[in-house]
Amino acid sequence: MKNPYIYGYLPLITILLFSLTFGMYAVSESLQIFQAIGVYSGMREFLSDFELRVFLLIVFAVIFFMLFSALKLVGETIHELGMLFFSKDNEGATVHQARGGYIILVVGAICSAFAIQFIYILIGIFVLTVFIYFIYLIYKMSHFMSMSGTIGLLVFELFTWTILLSLLVYVVLKLYNGILASLPFAN
Repeated sequence: MKNPYIYGYLPLITILLFSLTFGMYAVSESLQIFQAIGVYSGMREFLSDFELRVFLLIVFAVIFFMLFSALKLVGETIHELGMLFFSKDNEGATVHQARGGYIILVVGAICSAFAIQFIYILIGIFVLTVFIYFIYLIYKMSHFMSMSGTIGLLVFELFTWTILLSLLVYVVLKLYNGILASLPFAN
């Protein structure tokens, strides 16, 4: 008998690995910024270099952990809502079929450990991993859905993510422009 919860820990491992790799990159970049603005020597009066790096790694890893956890929660909610609209599966067989795709995410997270020094490669690995997982998920779901249901699910998920990301970019740009407009030297 196969345990249906065998892949249950893989999302946590994936989130932890991606959080650590992005956190390690953020630590190296923030230390360079601290040195450039002259804060680093003041911080070194209170903490050794190792303690400072560990402290920053914990802070950045927790921030990225929260970000990736929120993305996972929103992604699963969008997917389950799409399945509610377009799937005819009443027993939940499609949910168990998709869990094998967690291995794709773990492999991507492991690959990101080799690109800690390069942010574009890190982001590329993350985006490529999520894209491959999305294709795998749609492929697995297509076995349990009609062609129109599969296309509907695909369009629904892409449309929802596009709307959410567009709103996020809009809010960030509005906030950025508002901050720049309020600066005294910007007039």
